[in-house]
Amino acid sequence: MRVYHRYLGFFLAGIMAVYAISGTLMIFRNTDFLKKEIVEQQSFPVGTKPEEIGAKLRMRNFKIEKEEGNTVFFTGGTYDRGTGLVTLTKKELPYLLKKMTEMHKATSDRPLFFLNIFFGASLLFFVVSSFWMFLPKTSIFKKGMYFAAAGLVLALLVIFI
Repeated sequence: MRVYHRYLGFFLAGIMAVYAISGTLMIFRNTDFLKKEIVEQQSFPVGTKPEEIGAKLRMRNFKIEKEEGNTVFFTGGTYDRGTGLVTLTKKELPYLLKKMTEMHKATSDRPLFFLNIFFGASLLFFVVSSFWMFLPKTSIFKKGMYFAAAGLVLALLVIFI
């Protein structure tokens, strides 16, 4: 068990670093931490109703803030009714960090979802195999059980708070 634990740990060291960094960054996803501003423009047919813009852009919480002449202002951008031009202002993480967080959030419709399953199963293996690292009669194992119990209590507290 020790050998499998050791070599799987070495093998997964890089991906564990990626998940640790992206997981920490995801804590701040509702802020502008490390994000840079990006301006995009898209054209829609003239006469597109402002209410349809949010659906066509796949924007959650689309809300029209105000209208002045031909310009419709909404959260994150503007729409010019006369030209059909939409100007969006987004804040995104730098390319590498964005890719890392996208991988972390992958669902079953993404090509790399199998990596998330493999990584989750590997972490579960680390949890189980750690209990076979030392003989049960040794003092280090007994101390480890106290730490494991404290960790379980902490996890349960965090879940239910």
